[in-house]
Amino acid sequence: MSEDPDPFDELEKTLASLFGPTMAAEAVGALRSAGVDPQTLAQMPGMGDISQLSPGQLLAMRAQFQQMFQASPAEPVNWSMGQDLALQRARSDGDPTVTAAEASTIRQSLQVADLWLDAATDVMPAPGEREAWSRSDWVERTLPVWKQVCAPVAEAVTSSLAAALEKQIREMPAELGREAQQMGALGSILRTMAGTAFGLQVGQAVGELAKEAVGATDTGLPLTREPGTALLPANVEAFADGLEIDHSEARMFLAVREAATARLYAHVPWLRGQVMGAVEAYAREIRIDTEAMESAVAQVDPHDPEALRAALEGGMFSPQETASQREALERLETLLALVEGWVEVVTAQAVAPHLPHAVALAEMIRRRRARGGPAEQVFARLIGLDFRPRRAREAAELWSHLGAEAGGAERDGFWSHPDVMPTAAELANPQDFLTMRRMAQDMDAQMDADLASLLDGTLGYADGVREEREESNEDDEGGASEDGPGPEEQAQG
Repeated sequence: MSEDPDPFDELEKTLASLFGPTMAAEAVGALRSAGVDPQTLAQMPGMGDISQLSPGQLLAMRAQFQQMFQASPAEPVNWSMGQDLALQRARSDGDPTVTAAEASTIRQSLQVADLWLDAATDVMPAPGEREAWSRSDWVERTLPVWKQVCAPVAEAVTSSLAAALEKQIREMPAELGREAQQMGALGSILRTMAGTAFGLQVGQAVGELAKEAVGATDTGLPLTREPGTALLPANVEAFADGLEIDHSEARMFLAVREAATARLYAHVPWLRGQVMGAVEAYAREIRIDTEAMESAVAQVDPHDPEALRAALEGGMFSPQETASQREALERLETLLALVEGWVEVVTAQAVAPHLPHAVALAEMIRRRRARGGPAEQVFARLIGLDFRPRRAREAAELWSHLGAEAGGAERDGFWSHPDVMPTAAELANPQDFLTMRRMAQDMDAQMDADLASLLDGTLGYADGVREEREESNEDDEGGASEDGPGPEEQAQG
């Protein structure tokens, strides 16, 4: 008499076709030990239709789920799927391969940009390569830094999203909910789903940015870990289209801006750490609106990462700011504004003798910065940050005033240490900055002089008292020898 087939064996075969044999064995082992009924499990969303799929559909689903579960346990986000989506979005409007001629033109433009900047600033050119990137290149070269930017908030988002998904499954009909709550692998799987959704959302935003970015420094953030400069020929051409300006002039203007920004991040040793530190300090304190998240999750299929990504794109979790976050945000906005303002000033100075439409191009950049774009809006919803510096115009006015009043060397000298950089309050009154700083320096110098004088007087007084005492002691000793025997003579007598 043959034994009835073990239903878990059939379930393991199904899971293996999707997740691979290792994960399937682990999941089924956890289900066996928890006493879950496999027939009930098969009725859960996404499981009952597997047997009805065609071989082609099953193959596609297997590929998707295997990639979904490739996320490292040490990382809360599935960056592999995020990068794939970013590349897909970057190429959606076309991504022409950079030709040898375009690469040569870009390299020459960036080299000439450095020569022009040498006349406008003492900050040395950035080391590294001068390169031409495709949109795909931009994604691949900048994604490591985007991971760093998003990492602090990724843990909070994926944890909250996984908790919301778990709550949704717990609230399923009783016959399914009881079994779902016993699944030992449920928490891990849901965290993976949450990490996949977040990775896809970051990928969507990075891919959109790749279609807009003209270089490696567009956002003001140091998006590459290696020094150097780069332009995207396709996006430079798109920027120049519609302008009544020769494309070569627009390209040179953008090349000078790129080279100027790269100089700061290459030769101001504290700047990168301060900027990234402000981003991370903001993200570490992020608080998730769990009610908004649970409400959004209740309206999507927890087994569909694309639906979760779309919900995230809609701002489902509404980050809530704390006091420390606002302080970090002010530091970040001030630093980015100072970078952007300095770049604007030295670029204008460098290109003035060479580009007849420099003023019009600078105004185009200001409008582009103020307008932002869909990608910036996505990142604002995603991690609550606006990468467009709000005080850039005031910062440009301040750097321009410093250059006119004190010269380029003293202007650039403020980058020597973060403690001497203009503050957010000083940006509000750029015309008074140099006067107030010099008054403060004069007051500090006067206080130092007064303190030195006080110390000299105190020491002089002490020295005088000491000399008088020494003279008095000498007189006492001398008087004893003239008027009568001293103590030693008396003792001998």
